[in-house]
Amino acid sequence: MKKQLFLIGMLALSLGFTACDSEDDNEVKKTIPEGTSEVDINVNNIDVTAQNVATWTQYATAVANLLAKDASDLNEAWSESYNGGEPYALTFKNFGGEYQSAAACVQQIVDGCIDIASEVGTAKIGEPRDLWEAGKYTEAVYAVESWYSWHSIDDYSNNILSIRNAFNGSRDNKEAKHSLASFTKSTDAALYNNVKGKIDAAYNAIKSMNAPFRSHIGSNSVVVAMNACADLVEVLENDLTRFVSNNADNDELKSIVSSYVDYVVLPTYSSLVSSTEALRQSILALSNQPSTANFKAAADLWIEAREPWETSEAFLFGPVADLGLDPNMDSWPLDVDAIKDVMQSGKIEELIKWEGEYDEENEDIEAVQNVRGFHTLEFLLFKDGKARTY
Repeated sequence: MKKQLFLIGMLALSLGFTACDSEDDNEVKKTIPEGTSEVDINVNNIDVTAQNVATWTQYATAVANLLAKDASDLNEAWSESYNGGEPYALTFKNFGGEYQSAAACVQQIVDGCIDIASEVGTAKIGEPRDLWEAGKYTEAVYAVESWYSWHSIDDYSNNILSIRNAFNGSRDNKEAKHSLASFTKSTDAALYNNVKGKIDAAYNAIKSMNAPFRSHIGSNSVVVAMNACADLVEVLENDLTRFVSNNADNDELKSIVSSYVDYVVLPTYSSLVSSTEALRQSILALSNQPSTANFKAAADLWIEAREPWETSEAFLFGPVADLGLDPNMDSWPLDVDAIKDVMQSGKIEELIKWEGEYDEENEDIEAVQNVRGFHTLEFLLFKDGKARTY
């Protein structure tokens, strides 16, 4: 997930649609119960109405179409052809491009795990906590990824599963014959136990956080999860990286790379394609027949589609980064003012697309990426942790 810094404008949710009439409607009301660490924040969110439902579902359909296309493009780049050449899977398995050895590829696998473990602990969980401790309670909630759906804890724990999958060389919690797990177990049992233990500890600590995270940012369980993620980063960054370096000439590393691609990366992206297509179809049905039941069906499939995406975040390298597909699909926080402008523009399709070569420094591309993807759909499908009603 590429985070964008849009913490301003989150209260401007009138969009010209039906809302309550109170003078304080667009203010966040916060209550910090005495003697507790819980923050209760109620946001006057926009409701779907007969007046706005056509635009609402048109926008959702356009975003879902692009999300499914991005997933398909990513899968194709790895499995069929990348930039008109061989699939990226072959490039990586054959140590091409920027990778000149099996050890370099395995280190990239480890680096991907380090990156997401650090992001979960210091950004996804840590940044809201830092804001909360600074007394910025409103900004703290807005910094929580997936707070509209109250799905944050599942997102973060799935990120840790992406590390487990990369280490195990599989997606089913079994250790592949050719995997970092099997190799370390046979070569350095203490390191194997340490890595496995730190992965499990981080996963369990996140799952043990008080839910929903957006309402319990001040809980001590948050600190426990942050510390567990930091411990995981340390063992990956120091011990496992040293292990790879010390075994750089071992032929087993070649088999680990191949198995990782075939049994982790490719199946994960294939699952992302099928789940985002199912989500797209559900939103088409919602657009054709807006109803509470169809909002619920689409919201459920949004949650299903999050799983393969979040379990891919330990390998955010290659096409997903080079083509801008990560921020296309998963930019956060939302720029709600920009979403409002898109809805009111009458030019939805035009305003959520960009063309040409990706440049992460291009502010125009960045602006477009912040009005599409998973979290724009989340905003359109969820309110207060539940599917929207109509």
